[in-house]
Amino acid sequence: MTGVGVASGSTAALVARGLTVELGGAAVLTDVDLDVRAGELLALVGPNGAGKSTLLGVLSGDVVPATGVLEVAGRPVADHSARELARLRAVQLQKQGLAFGFRVADVVRMGRSPWHRSVRAADDDRVVGAAMVRADVSPLAERLFPTLSGGEQARTSFARLLAQETPVLLLDEPTAALDIRHQEALLRVVRQEVAAGAAAVVVLHDLSLAAAYADRVCVLAGGRVRAIGTPADVLTGELLSDVYAHPVEVLDHAGHLVVVPVRDPRPGPTAVPATEEVPCSG
Repeated sequence: MTGVGVASGSTAALVARGLTVELGGAAVLTDVDLDVRAGELLALVGPNGAGKSTLLGVLSGDVVPATGVLEVAGRPVADHSARELARLRAVQLQKQGLAFGFRVADVVRMGRSPWHRSVRAADDDRVVGAAMVRADVSPLAERLFPTLSGGEQARTSFARLLAQETPVLLLDEPTAALDIRHQEALLRVVRQEVAAGAAAVVVLHDLSLAAAYADRVCVLAGGRVRAIGTPADVLTGELLSDVYAHPVEVLDHAGHLVVVPVRDPRPGPTAVPATEEVPCSG
């Protein structure tokens, strides 16, 4: 990872204080405080409608809060030009918005646009190729983006994010459309970026994945932060059962936390009554 602007061990890459967002007259986020640190993967978790995607939108600078302050690399987000922001943070949205028939290789190359006409543009081919390898989309290079499966589109968007080479990575449910192998592979690559000094915020619905890969977990519910801390401190059966309004157990499996819903016992097979034999006449 060769991003610029925030070095590992520095102050927080993103600082949010008192964020409130209202949409359609309803509060979607209320008084949210959050620090996103270099060298850390922060997972945002919570039930549907908790405000996770909205918070990610605020952190990216794409959603303007009604109240509160967001600082990026030590400066208010409004003080950065669009190009500066694009060189500081890369965003992978939950929904892929490309309707035109771009080739996969061209979509990934779009991630290099913030570095156009800069000294780093000389590395475009190398960076794009490496990003496609890491996201496992090299075999798809000549395919048209709209013809891909949902998982292939998600991996292509992830490659584009990697090609942007920024010190802050913001990903909204990047694993939702992926199979198990690619879920694990994507989060391993994010952890590699974090180990190299990046700050990463990832919205996840799979709480076991959050437990396995996050340094800290922020639990949102009703637009408010209910808890934030290490997975062991935050992902407890009591809190999760309350937040998700469903009983949850947190188990230790070979040193890994596994979050499972409590289910009713599966009913056994229904007995089929024996039919009375009717003698044949004749």
